[in-house]
Amino acid sequence: MCKIENWSVRTLCERKKSMLYERTAISKKPDETIKNEIEELSEAKKMSLDMFYRDPYILDFLGLKDTYSEKDLENAILAQLENFILEIGSDFAFLARQKHFVLDGKDYYMDLLFFHRTLRRLVLIELKLGEFEPQDKGQVELYLRWLEKHERAEGEETPVALILCAEKSQETLEQRAE
Repeated sequence: MCKIENWSVRTLCERKKSMLYERTAISKKPDETIKNEIEELSEAKKMSLDMFYRDPYILDFLGLKDTYSEKDLENAILAQLENFILEIGSDFAFLARQKHFVLDGKDYYMDLLFFHRTLRRLVLIELKLGEFEPQDKGQVELYLRWLEKHERAEGEETPVALILCAEKSQETLEQRAE
């Protein structure tokens, strides 16, 4: 991952300190799958979606204290865009903030829209302050279908999304996945 994402020694040290490897691969996959994905990454220089997603993301560098709104979170991310991209992974290109579209006469706004060069796909990031709610997934699925239909360019993979929320209930996530 370090070689493919062209990390400096400093970035690698920061990633090791934040336990990036443990947060991405080890916490989500059995040992055999991790081994296969790392081999694929090193041999084919190909990053899988499972290597792309991380849990949790550490956003302490944003400097938000006590109470803040989603708008405050979004403003802090944009003010610290370089650090945010380094936390979520390199190869991101920032495309839009509050991406607006109209569907059936209703206005919708996507929080943040990026493009990941290695994955060749749009990446929607939705910000939620509280615990993950099932309707958050439904909202993001609507946005992804709209992006697929109206924004996806030829040769790009299907768009994906990250829902960044303060808390999650594993049981709720497992029920929504079914």
